[in-house]
Amino acid sequence: MGSDARDEDGRSDTLMIAHYDQTTNDVKLISIMRDSYVDIPGHGMNKINAAFALGGPELVRKTIKQNFDIDVNYYALVDFKGFPKIVDLLAPDGIEVDIPYEMSHGIGMTLHPGKQVLHGNELLGYVRFRHDRLSDFGRVERQQEVLGKVKEQIGVSSLMNIPKILGVADSYIDTNVDNKTILTIAKGIVNGKSKGMDTLRIPVAGSFEDKRENVGDVLDIDFDKNKQALEEFLSSKDHKKNAKTDDVSSQGTKVSN
Repeated sequence: MGSDARDEDGRSDTLMIAHYDQTTNDVKLISIMRDSYVDIPGHGMNKINAAFALGGPELVRKTIKQNFDIDVNYYALVDFKGFPKIVDLLAPDGIEVDIPYEMSHGIGMTLHPGKQVLHGNELLGYVRFRHDRLSDFGRVERQQEVLGKVKEQIGVSSLMNIPKILGVADSYIDTNVDNKTILTIAKGIVNGKSKGMDTLRIPVAGSFEDKRENVGDVLDIDFDKNKQALEEFLSSKDHKKNAKTDDVSSQGTKVSN
């Protein structure tokens, strides 16, 4: 869960589910759109990002379980202020991205078009920008892109820096994952030579409609389709490529697998 200091009602700005298989060393990442219209236990229908404001990580866990039938074992609440520092430790050489157009509104900086290597605060601006035709869909795609590229750069040097990384992260991340588990996962990713990172966006293509409810603009989703997509994504042994969003219109979002 990513927290936004500018969000006065304390809603989670970003919600992702990470899955790591210690046997295969596969890493999978699921992004849940924050406007997904779900049943929050004890509070009724609302946007899923309201769950954190209403009951913290535990209510988010219960909400995911109730709506998508997924048991989440651990949580990590990330303050975006710490994102630049942690990313710079994991990927000291920066992350190469291809910016399609100027990005400036709402991120406190101007990112110019073209291929370039971004560090720290620039990367934060890149993953948070959402004032274009893709809105939150584009933002989620950029977040998955950057995390995938950060993972690609995790190597022996990153493993050696784990104590330093944990020290920095401690000030910006609230988590119930113990350091021993974090170190075990990090070693598995490095020593197991994990390849790439599979990603999925919820709701999936063709499974939602844009609607206006009393809580604002929401994504009214087909839960059966999305639960099936999640089950297949998490159990598939042959999934090799990332799920990418090409067209985010509710009439026909395209996802290539």
